[in-house]
Amino acid sequence: TWQIASAPSFIGYDYRPGKAATLKKLWKMQHAGMDRPNCLWLGTEPGGLFYSEDNGKTFHLNEGLWNEPSRQDDNQWFGTGKDFPFIHSILVDPRNSDHVFVGVSCAGVFQTIDGGKNWLPKNNGLIASYLPKAAPEIGHDPHQMLQCLNHPDILWQQNHCGIFRTIDGAQHWENVSGANGWPSYGFALAIDYANPEIAWVIPAESDEFRIPLDLKLEVCKTTNGGKNWSSFSDGLPLENAFDLVLRHGFIRHENILAFGTTNGNLYTSVNDGNSWTTLSQNLAPVNSLALSV
Repeated sequence: TWQIASAPSFIGYDYRPGKAATLKKLWKMQHAGMDRPNCLWLGTEPGGLFYSEDNGKTFHLNEGLWNEPSRQDDNQWFGTGKDFPFIHSILVDPRNSDHVFVGVSCAGVFQTIDGGKNWLPKNNGLIASYLPKAAPEIGHDPHQMLQCLNHPDILWQQNHCGIFRTIDGAQHWENVSGANGWPSYGFALAIDYANPEIAWVIPAESDEFRIPLDLKLEVCKTTNGGKNWSSFSDGLPLENAFDLVLRHGFIRHENILAFGTTNGNLYTSVNDGNSWTTLSQNLAPVNSLALSV
């Protein structure tokens, strides 16, 4: 059974002075921590982070991030493929629910250690090659960001400008893209939540050509923290593939992996991505997946 819940509202808030903010899209909902059983974080477009203390019956805007000075600057928070920036990744530290990371396209990674009262950018080491200054403090485009739950100081992100990893809680990000820039570009990311060295990405050819390289659909895996990547395509189309996998379209639980594509194709693996099975080729574009476990 389902009940209708009220969507978060920007009523009373301006996106820019004199320009009212309007909810465009809900991007990410995340439980706020094991010690907060009724609480949720919600990331939206345009760049709003909302919080609920009553299981989503009501939401209020986190003013700490909304009022962060850089958010007022169109050169630091801006849309990429969208009219507005949006919050698509929310990571709650399993050791401390007051410690939260968010990923913003475009702005970058922000962190709070006091439950959302104050926020700081955490983008040291990231690249923004699309900007005049390639290493700004703010203005980055993380496509997807995940945290290793058994090693919470280790985070991964599939970024517009490569694959990045941090081992020190986002104090510094390291570019762990593949040799010769492959894999590098893409949106989807999955990680092993127990072993911090293992991750998977589904690359696209480039920003300009958001299709598989040589029209061959591949899943790339690293077992050594991004030093080396291997490609796995057993069971996937080896020619004439025009599929793109979006941010939330790739998931993992234990040894099960699944991803859906913009062309309505759905694939699963039960051996950590070594081989793949087609579940459907008749879906609408897949925006997100969830595994029932």
